[in-house]
Amino acid sequence: MKKSFLVIFFLMMTGTVIAQQADSTAQPETFQYEWGGEQMTMQKYFIVFLKSGPNRSQTEEEAMKLQEKHLAYLGGLYEEGIINLNGPSGGEGDIRGFSVYNVATIEQAREYAEKDPMVQAGRLAVEVHPWWLAKGSGVK
Repeated sequence: MKKSFLVIFFLMMTGTVIAQQADSTAQPETFQYEWGGEQMTMQKYFIVFLKSGPNRSQTEEEAMKLQEKHLAYLGGLYEEGIINLNGPSGGEGDIRGFSVYNVATIEQAREYAEKDPMVQAGRLAVEVHPWWLAKGSGVK
């Protein structure tokens, strides 16, 4: 009985590790596209809209500390190549900023976005959408 339990436990844990490894090595979806006689690779990125969150009652000092942590967090993701573009919207509307995530799944993008200190504090909320772009394209 104990051997059966250990074998089942080992198989379950091995499956979990394999699933985690597969998820971490997954690549973004791509396809080939011709435009203006030029062949390009289109890639699925994820655009994360950072919207005003439900808890914006922090003091000015608390908000500034959160902003520092927020910028450090997003800067780290940019340095790691997880975020390709990032910035505030510059308006007074509900959308405060956005980021373009270079990850394989919408779940990964949401997971990274929800670890943002501003999101965890409730000052910002996230809305995530797939966005197809020419691979490697940027702002000109």
